[in-house]
Amino acid sequence: MAKLTKEEFINALKEMTVFEVKELVDAMQEEFGFDLTQVAVAAPQAQGVGASAEESGIVNVALKEVGQNKIAVIKVVREATGLGLKEAKDIVDACGVVKEKVDRAAAEELKAKLEEAGATVELQ
Repeated sequence: MAKLTKEEFINALKEMTVFEVKELVDAMQEEFGFDLTQVAVAAPQAQGVGASAEESGIVNVALKEVGQNKIAVIKVVREATGLGLKEAKDIVDACGVVKEKVDRAAAEELKAKLEEAGATVELQ
């Protein structure tokens, strides 16, 4: 088996859905015997004291209202998250958070797409 370069691996990840990446991470945890929950707890400390989400430009994109064109909103949610139809529909039905911890520019872009589809969106 040929060795992948870091760039090739990253490009391959970009082609994956969120679900596929989660499956990959789970398989890597099992294969190499590590636990990401310990890494995730340590990560916020690495940013430094006093670096809030607002300062770093990281926000959550949340649906407030779906509007008249629910199908179009579901399509945008599927495209943005890589989720399946049922999972995207569940998010839309619940008017929940579409994406968490997104940089402000990407969040504004997603907000515009959702609003174009007829939804009311809030950046938190």
